[in-house]
Formats: sequence, structure tokens, C-alpha cells
Amino acid sequence: MFKTLFIIGLGSFCGGIFRFLLTRFVQNHFLATFPFGTMIVNITGCLLIGIFYGLFEQGNLLNTDLRLFLTVGLCGGFTTFSSFMNENFVLLREQNYLYFMSYTVLSIVLGLTAVYVGHLIVKAL
Repeated sequence: MFKTLFIIGLGSFCGGIFRFLLTRFVQNHFLATFPFGTMIVNITGCLLIGIFYGLFEQGNLLNTDLRLFLTVGLCGGFTTFSSFMNENFVLLREQNYLYFMSYTVLSIVLGLTAVYVGHLIVKAL
């Protein structure tokens, strides 16, 4: 178990650094208040997790440790948006439209609500 946690942690460490560097690079080249950096990171993470899972399905990446490093660790540390999108993709591919819509809407609405409540909690202190 420790080995697995270390592999995921190492991937998360790398993904977090890559996220910071790419976001900073993009934001320094787009002088706008629109969060281009985060958007580029999210889309890039989606592309990467799609490539990784595509390789897994073809049997090209069978090593469990490498899978955990690349998906849970690297992509998860880079952006959890990629995991969210991959899970939605799987639901669509399985034609589970009710779960797809429920997961998408609930994640966005409850996520925004949680951010709002978090801000309210801090203001109340």
C-alpha cells in the first residue's frame, strides 16, 4: 500500500508542478482576466487522460503502477477536471444518460454552492 501511495503522490507532485508552470506561462502571454491558463490546463489534462485510457484499452500500458502514476497521480495532480470528464465520457459511451446528466449537473451546481458556502463561512468568522 505504501508503494502505491508513493507512486500516486509522485505523480501528483509532478502534475501539480506542471499545472502551475503551464497556467503561469499561459496567463503571462494572455493579458486578460479570462482564466485562459486554467482552461488550457483542463483541456490538456482531458487530452492526456484520454490518451492514457486509450492506451490502456489497447493493452499498451498494462503496468498497474504506471497506470496509477499517469492517471490518478499525474492527471489528478494536473487537474481533476480530466477525471471528471473521463468519467462523463464513460457514462456517455455506456449510454447511461441519466447518470451522465445527474453527475454533470450535480457536480457543477453543488460545486458552485460549496464555494459560495465556503466564502460565507469565512465572512461569518
